Amino acid sequence: MDKQLIHQFIVKALSEDVGDGDHTSLATIEAGTKGKAKLLVKDTGVLAGVELALAIFEEVDPNLQVDVLLNDGAEVKPKDIAFTVEGDAQSILKAERLVLNCMQRMSGIATKTREITDLLEGTNTKVLDTRKTTPGMRYLEKWAVRIGGGVNHRIGLYDMILIKDNHVDYSGGIRQAIENANNYLKETGKKLAIEIEVRNLEELEEVLQTGNVNRIMLDNFSFDNLRQAVGMIEGRYTTEASGGITEENIKDYANCGVDYVSVGALTHSVKSLDLSLKAVKL
Repeated sequence: MDKQLIHQFIVKALSEDVGDGDHTSLATIEAGTKGKAKLLVKDTGVLAGVELALAIFEEVDPNLQVDVLLNDGAEVKPKDIAFTVEGDAQSILKAERLVLNCMQRMSGIATKTREITDLLEGTNTKVLDTRKTTPGMRYLEKWAVRIGGGVNHRIGLYDMILIKDNHVDYSGGIRQAIENANNYLKETGKKLAIEIEVRNLEELEEVLQTGNVNRIMLDNFSFDNLRQAVGMIEGRYTTEASGGITEENIKDYANCGVDYVSVGALTHSVKSLDLSLKAVKL
C-alpha cells in the first residue's frame, strides 16, 4: 500500500463528504458516546478494502479499535462479518460511508477478477486490467484487481510507453513510432518498457521487422489470426490480446497462447458487493 497516496485520497474523500461537519451525528448523538459496529457482508464474493478501511478509521480517529475477522482476498458470503470497530460513535459514523463506498467497489472488482482468473485456470494466460478506471480511484481499483488475482497493466501514462493506433497514425507509421519511442528513452534516460498495439497481421509483421519493443498488443484479432500471430512472434516478445474479450470467450483467447488478456470490464462496469456497517449493542 502506498501510504502517502492513500493518505491523500482519504483526506480529499473525507473533505468531500464531511465538509464542515457531520451535522446529523453532531445533532443527535451526545459527544463522547461510545459505540460499536460490524461490517456485515450481504453478498457472495471476494472481500477487498479491509486494509484501506483500517487507514480510513485511523485518519478519522486514531482511538477507534478495529478487530479484523476477515482479510482482503477472503471469499465471503451473506451474514459474514469482516470486522468490528469500536470507539467514539460520531467518529464511526463519520468514517462509515467512505469505508463502505471503497470496500463495496473494491470487493466488486476483486470478485469479478477472481471469477475471470478461475476461468483461465489450466492455461498460462493471466488477466490484465486497463486505464478504464474511476478518476481519483485508480490506485484502489487496481489494488482490488491484484487482490482478486489479476495483474496490473501500466498505472498511468507515466510508467510505460504504449504505442496505440492514434500514436502510430500521428507519428507517421509503425516503424517511425517505435524509432521515436526508443530515441525518446535514450534522450531522457528513462527506463520504460515499450508496448505496441497492432490491428492485423501486416502491422505485426512490420513490428517484427522493426523490433525494439517489449510487448505486442494484438487488438481485435480473430482466433485464427491470434494463433497465427503467436506463432509468428515465437516467444520473442510478451503478447497481450485485447478487444471484445468476455467471460464467455476469454478461455478461447487464452488457448491461442497469449501471455495476457486485457479486460477493461474489470474496473469500468462491475457490480459492487453489498456490504453494510451495522451498529452493535455494547
